[in-house]
Amino acid sequence: MIRYKYQIKGTVQGVGFRPFIYKLATRYNLCGFVFNDSSGVTVEIEGKVLDIELFDEALIEEVPVLAHIDNFEKHPIDIQNSTIFEIIQTTNNTQKTTLVPSDTKICDDCLDDINTQDKYKNYFATNCTNCGPRYSIIKTVPYDRVHTSMDQFVMCESCQKEYEDPTNRRYHAQPISCNNCGPKLELSLDGESIDCDDIYKQTANFICEGKIGAIKGIGGFHIVCDSTNDNVIERLRKYKNRPTKPFAIMCKDIEQISSFAKFNEKEKDILLSIESPIVILKKQKNQKVLSELLAPKIDRIGCFLPYTALHNILFKYLDNPILATSANLGGEPIITIKEDILKKLPFIEFVLDFNRDIINAVDDSLVQVINDDLQLFRVARGFTPTVIKLDKKCDKKILAVGANQKNTISFVIEDSLIVSPHIGDLNSLKSFEYFTRTLETFKRFYDFEPDLIVCDKHPVYETTKWAKMQDIPVVQVQHHLSHIYACKAEFGLKDDYLGFSFDGTGYGEDGTLWGGEVFVGDERNYHFKSIKLLGGEKAIKEPRRVALSMLFDKYTLDEVLSLDLPLIKVFKEAEIKILHQSYTKNLNAPQSSSVGRIFDGIASLADILHFQSYEGEAGLMCEEQYNCNITDSFNYTVIESVINIEYDFFDKNIVSKFINTLVKIIIDISQEENLEVILSGGVFQNKTLLELATKALKEKNIGYFYQKNTTINDGGISLGQAYYSVLKED
Repeated sequence: MIRYKYQIKGTVQGVGFRPFIYKLATRYNLCGFVFNDSSGVTVEIEGKVLDIELFDEALIEEVPVLAHIDNFEKHPIDIQNSTIFEIIQTTNNTQKTTLVPSDTKICDDCLDDINTQDKYKNYFATNCTNCGPRYSIIKTVPYDRVHTSMDQFVMCESCQKEYEDPTNRRYHAQPISCNNCGPKLELSLDGESIDCDDIYKQTANFICEGKIGAIKGIGGFHIVCDSTNDNVIERLRKYKNRPTKPFAIMCKDIEQISSFAKFNEKEKDILLSIESPIVILKKQKNQKVLSELLAPKIDRIGCFLPYTALHNILFKYLDNPILATSANLGGEPIITIKEDILKKLPFIEFVLDFNRDIINAVDDSLVQVINDDLQLFRVARGFTPTVIKLDKKCDKKILAVGANQKNTISFVIEDSLIVSPHIGDLNSLKSFEYFTRTLETFKRFYDFEPDLIVCDKHPVYETTKWAKMQDIPVVQVQHHLSHIYACKAEFGLKDDYLGFSFDGTGYGEDGTLWGGEVFVGDERNYHFKSIKLLGGEKAIKEPRRVALSMLFDKYTLDEVLSLDLPLIKVFKEAEIKILHQSYTKNLNAPQSSSVGRIFDGIASLADILHFQSYEGEAGLMCEEQYNCNITDSFNYTVIESVINIEYDFFDKNIVSKFINTLVKIIIDISQEENLEVILSGGVFQNKTLLELATKALKEKNIGYFYQKNTTINDGGISLGQAYYSVLKED
């Protein structure tokens, strides 16, 4: 006989890990105990050597679906002659390091329960240890009911029995409840609560009647309406001041999605996954089901499946998909309480609410598939908090505060690098309050106070200003270098690489706006020729201004006025003359090397888009216009590290040739530098560009990396900042 003590770290709380250990121990006739603590899970087992070896094998091979073991320490201790194996009360220690689990979609067993069992029949909050809310309801760790928003709901006798039975899949499922003892639904119309025989049927009726409503999900409210009704979607676009930005849709099942969108096996797997993100898919040609106003002028549509019992029950009464978009004001975080819906979104006609509080707001994750791999646009519900394990412990506690757009924050605690869910753009007071609230949440989770803060170099980023106000040492990392380090963090890379950081705009070391940078190691060795952004920020919303600047770079004012290009007709002659003065005298015309801005200019020159209503619209429209039969590219030069593309502004294939030119530049510089390649930055969300670039790199036998499990856009900046600091601390 022998006795061992295990200390197991990772995502091991709130995921059925203790009953899993209990079942393994009883299977192999082992005695001892298991309990949660602030670091993870502690186990002591006693028995025969062979049985303990079998236990160890099963511990790794049969880990619960939501659990993830990062490491465990095992060492022999004195035999205590235990006679049973038991699950004992959670204990606390001084350092909180256990990882907070993500919210996941309802499992198949719970779906069966809402259709068959009396106590869970049509119960909107049905869940178990294998599914349901986690991060969104946690106040602090350890993950016990008393530390969640379920603490106000006293379990009925039946739920208490399931909760205390180690053989039951609801053993210590902290959100456990049922129709008898759990949260309750409330449906209101025009701000007044209404009584109805079937709350789900009435909600479905409101949707089918063309009403715009709000439905509470795991991490916040969705604005919902009928996805086939042009009139209601047109109304919603006016209310939200969202002229063309695509809306996502929630669909009843995978078969319904197949009637209007194409998907491969990888996309199908992601749609059906426990994370249940929004997946960007290709539309079926000539589909007649959905309104064209959902995603106008593009051939893609974002789809996701019901991820709670509430959504699944609602779809019993709906034949069509529903438009489901985050309920918020532009630039503000997702709304989590009914009162804010009524106050901020007065166009909402009905609200389906429940009285379980959302402690931590969390949006829907947004993904696409590239090269048969996942690519994350927005990392939130299901995927976060994200944890990357470092190869050794870091002596300092590091806080990285990210960028101003698509903000996330990252924390380094011992050997864990933890990335928060998507916070959003920090352009409003409410958004920045959400930033500070998320920061306080994670500090509470881990009793975390940073020894070092890492931020961007942009002097007017809210995160930069906040970092410098703290009485803590600050390190600043250049924005586009952070993109490269984000990719290095995902793959645990430490050496020098050739980093292509193609992005929108970020503050450069020389005070200009960067965004088309090529790094050798940490040094910026190449960059695209700068374009003057006529009107500054206004140029980002008006690609025509970028295009005009590109013309001014090649032609005189009189020559520009005489050009036979559709772009010239978009302006009045007086406007062109005023903007030419801005160009020549450098009046509100900051210089930018951004590839994202070049895409804007190309879209306008190709007469695709002269004004854009959402970020990345021009790039998306260019993707739409790419012709794979065009293999030519433009000539370019590299003089004193400046990449200058020789555009033909009259070429009808300008979009395809520009994308081909970017790929050629990547290959040529890669062969010149003879280093493995990193591709990062928001421009590489362009599926066409990334697939062409990686295919060409593979053909040339050049090793490459791009992010798959972390965001390649500005959502990854905090990750890159944190990892840069970890490596520099070594």
